[in-house]
Amino acid sequence: MSLLRIVFKSLRQHLLSTCITAFSIALAAGLLMSVWVVREQSRRSFTQMDSGFDAVVGIRSSQLQLVMNAIFHLENSPGNIEVEDYEKIKAEPGVALAVPIALGDNFKGYRIVGTIPEMFTHNEYAPGKKYKTAEGRLFDPELREAVVGSFVAQKLNLKVGDEFEPYHGLDFDEDHAHDETYVIVGVLEPSNTPADRLIWIPVEGLQFMSGHREESHEELSAVLVKFRSPLAGKTLQMKYNQPDGHLTMAWPIGAIVAQLFDKISWFDRILEMLAYLVAVVATGSILASIYNSMNERRREIAIMRALGARRSTIFSSVVLESASIAAIGVVVGFSIYLLITTTAAQFIRAQTGMVIDPMEFHNVMLFGPIGIVLAAALAGVIPAMKAYNTDVAQNLVPVS
Repeated sequence: MSLLRIVFKSLRQHLLSTCITAFSIALAAGLLMSVWVVREQSRRSFTQMDSGFDAVVGIRSSQLQLVMNAIFHLENSPGNIEVEDYEKIKAEPGVALAVPIALGDNFKGYRIVGTIPEMFTHNEYAPGKKYKTAEGRLFDPELREAVVGSFVAQKLNLKVGDEFEPYHGLDFDEDHAHDETYVIVGVLEPSNTPADRLIWIPVEGLQFMSGHREESHEELSAVLVKFRSPLAGKTLQMKYNQPDGHLTMAWPIGAIVAQLFDKISWFDRILEMLAYLVAVVATGSILASIYNSMNERRREIAIMRALGARRSTIFSSVVLESASIAAIGVVVGFSIYLLITTTAAQFIRAQTGMVIDPMEFHNVMLFGPIGIVLAAALAGVIPAMKAYNTDVAQNLVPVS
């Protein structure tokens, strides 16, 4: 207990420097944990999100662009395919479900997607889960009706019975309103998928929207495909991804999304290096703070030695003090971690519809703080050695 009292007394005597140093450790710990958690959860959420489909078929283009446009609704459409292409894909023996989508309009910045009722009635966006309405019902494919995602309904305060006019293009412009008026007949339950950020209408409604060129009446943006077996995917991939073909099949979706994260992995490494650098600087600040205070502590240490304190006790107290400052910092660091990850989660959901959970445990939440405390203890060895070698006789002389 005497060792703990020594450490507590020193922390209290140097309260300002202790707080400043502990806060720098808190920033380092919070940043380090949040970088790892946001990166890992984002990668997992995106690579596992396929909206219940195995592949996307669209016009000849990049597979990644097709997936980002048709599944995540983050890219512009590379072009359109003919309705005849959809019919051929639908008729393939290996295809269990083919759902067409048509894009090109928005309402106050939220994308409007034309599709068919099978998107909701025959498709599971996750095992055992289908898109369901929390309020109202699904749209009638023959009428000007719409179903809105939960996030859109929340942000725009939309409810069943409200009417709206679509706007041309994917970017909201008040001067580009269409003549048609749609009535909202349903609001979807939250699914934590990109569907939460969309407004769904019958595919024919978007194709025949006023102001669209006449050719779009027979065109679709893409077809979402579910196979009967993985073998069907290999067969159809070889069939459609021909150098001289006009279609591209993006399959498998998860592997294609992983390519995106591989391309930006350099950015992840930079964030990691910054987090580690902050941790090193914060640990160095503990070393500097305690080491610089050794001059004013020499008489105090000499008195403790004269009263019977062993050199090992003095050494241990300095190391423990360094580790204690880091421990205080990492505890506060969890608050900073929650602040960063909660803000990041809100931003990711607003932009993509995907959800990350700041409360989900990750190994870095254990090994990160432990590593920082151990590094701080190691840094405390240098000033501890200085305290260990303090000359008792010389430093007992009163300072004039």
